[in-house]
Amino acid sequence: MTTDSSSGMSRAADEGINTFKGQERALRADRLGTGGLLLSVLAATAPLMVVAGVMPTTFAVMGIVGQPLLFVLLGVVLVLFGVGYAEMSRHVHNAGAFYAYISRGLGGTAGASAALVALVAYNALQVGIYGIFGFEVSGLFATYADLEIAWWIPALAAALAVGALGWLKIDVNARVLGVLLVIEVALVVIFDIAAVADPGKEGLSLHAFNPDTLTGAGVGTALCFCIAAFLGFEQAPVYAEETSRPHILVPRVMFLAVGGVAVFFALSSWALTVAAGPSAIVGASQEQSAGLLFSLTEDRLGSAFTDVLHVLFVTGMFAALLSFHNVVARYAFAMGREGLLPAAFGRTTGASGAPGTGSLLQTAVAVVIVTAFAIADDKPHGDPTEPVLHLFTWFGNIGALGVIVLMAAASFSVVVFFARRGAAGAQAGRLLTSAVAGVALLVIAGYTVKDFDVLVGAGPDSSLSWMLPGVIGLALVIGLVQGAVLRARRPEAHARIGLGNEAFQLEKAAERTP
Repeated sequence: MTTDSSSGMSRAADEGINTFKGQERALRADRLGTGGLLLSVLAATAPLMVVAGVMPTTFAVMGIVGQPLLFVLLGVVLVLFGVGYAEMSRHVHNAGAFYAYISRGLGGTAGASAALVALVAYNALQVGIYGIFGFEVSGLFATYADLEIAWWIPALAAALAVGALGWLKIDVNARVLGVLLVIEVALVVIFDIAAVADPGKEGLSLHAFNPDTLTGAGVGTALCFCIAAFLGFEQAPVYAEETSRPHILVPRVMFLAVGGVAVFFALSSWALTVAAGPSAIVGASQEQSAGLLFSLTEDRLGSAFTDVLHVLFVTGMFAALLSFHNVVARYAFAMGREGLLPAAFGRTTGASGAPGTGSLLQTAVAVVIVTAFAIADDKPHGDPTEPVLHLFTWFGNIGALGVIVLMAAASFSVVVFFARRGAAGAQAGRLLTSAVAGVALLVIAGYTVKDFDVLVGAGPDSSLSWMLPGVIGLALVIGLVQGAVLRARRPEAHARIGLGNEAFQLEKAAERTP
């Protein structure tokens, strides 16, 4: 009797140890519902930053009046992408979303490459926003407090604040993101209504939805600008381990996000053309750039509304910074858990259950890069805005290219994954949509690389036109080499790439088997 009791206590102790280890190597489940997950991924789209920044830039640089139609077309492409991506999320629950899916379809070596591309791309997207964030906050202090401060001071302060929030519970972050996002969207909707109620000289013109507006050399590059506005919806599977029903919530959130973003941005960009006039929107954007939206709201809704919009422009960027930070931390966590980064990254932190080491890594990267650009800004005769704008455009477009490449690879991975499982017939419709989306995304990636000099404002002969996209190419190659080396030296670790917490659960089951 005593022996049985001791044996039972020993087994219970072993299970307790395993459970503790599992908590270290698994993100805490049941922390996000549909609302929290939706707000977390939508915050990364930074709707006001897109309406005030990306849209006028696209009108000005590309000269494409039909930007609203581009958002509709891209929405269709991304819905096609989401069909297979969502189905994959029902079978794979891993904080390393993209690379987990790619490794399941195209193999562990491809997955290792995708992991590094994702880590670099999302870091670049997050860090790039600090440039425009610091610049705008500096402008707010100058305008409303008559206080001149260098752009890098609020940028570094934001990096530290975001890093601190990265250690907190994800539900706290979701509340922060949600409040900022809802107010931001509401203000843009108010502008849209005001523009329709008080249109420019050309009235309620639907010219921006005319396919004839999409002719010319700038269309391909405009697609690159516009697809960057959608980035965020694809992050839903990153949080799969932290939801109670990932097979239901993740697909639901992705389609809500894609559909909502496509409609919102199409209508908002159309509202800009209505307010300024289709024939005048390109010229007005070239003249006023990011000030276009604020000029239009000043005329229709007054200075008080515009002042609030300026503040929300900043808080919206902060929400995007926080959202991308969370994603980078979770990718680092997933990579550490599977041997693609040091094991310390694959453990959660303290009572919050957050991927703390990954959060520290992302914060450190942001602080180092912002500091480097701040030093570059310290020139007696230089343009003080150049390092800020370069930080935003260079890193933003590097990140966008990386995510486009990952989406294309994930689309083809879906096809291979289900074909290998003998489900090609049952999943024929999803496989077809994934293949179409993959081809379309590869075309967009090709245009992005070809026109990178335009995207970053460099000359056609500038070395930046190949060096900057080369960052993604280098990450891809290094990842392939890492995967190949891991396969040769540690085949058991290579076999676990993409399995995430499933591999650990199998290990626990094996340990319990006599």
